[in-house]
Amino acid sequence: MMYRRYRIPSTWREMDRLQREMNRLFDGAHPSRLSPEYPALNVWIGEDSQVITAELPGIQIEDLDINVLGRSLTISGERKPESALEGAETHRQERPFGKFSRSIELPYPVEAGKVQATLEKGVLTINLPRAEADKPRKIAVKSS
Repeated sequence: MMYRRYRIPSTWREMDRLQREMNRLFDGAHPSRLSPEYPALNVWIGEDSQVITAELPGIQIEDLDINVLGRSLTISGERKPESALEGAETHRQERPFGKFSRSIELPYPVEAGKVQATLEKGVLTINLPRAEADKPRKIAVKSS
């Protein structure tokens, strides 16, 4: 069986190259690439407190804002674009940058004044103690 080789016109090659360049431009680090699920969270709930961890690599403390309002926690901030080497052209940029905000509903009210947050090695850890007024109370039963 004989196969024919077809020559692709230069117009199509140029259109293919342009399409790849456009895909690279829009698939790169465009701020809209930060999805509503960013940052990724883990949540642990105990009787007296809850702990939330978030992945925030490359975020500086001064670019981060944490708010507790009622039973809602909001983590927001901005990841700044990385600066390239002087005179270098970007070949690939997959790590997104831009502003982000993520809110979650907490299972119970917290003592907002006692919330503690630390950022270490790109992981934000937030400790949210349960409000004293919301803690379960043991009721003593008296006999008559």
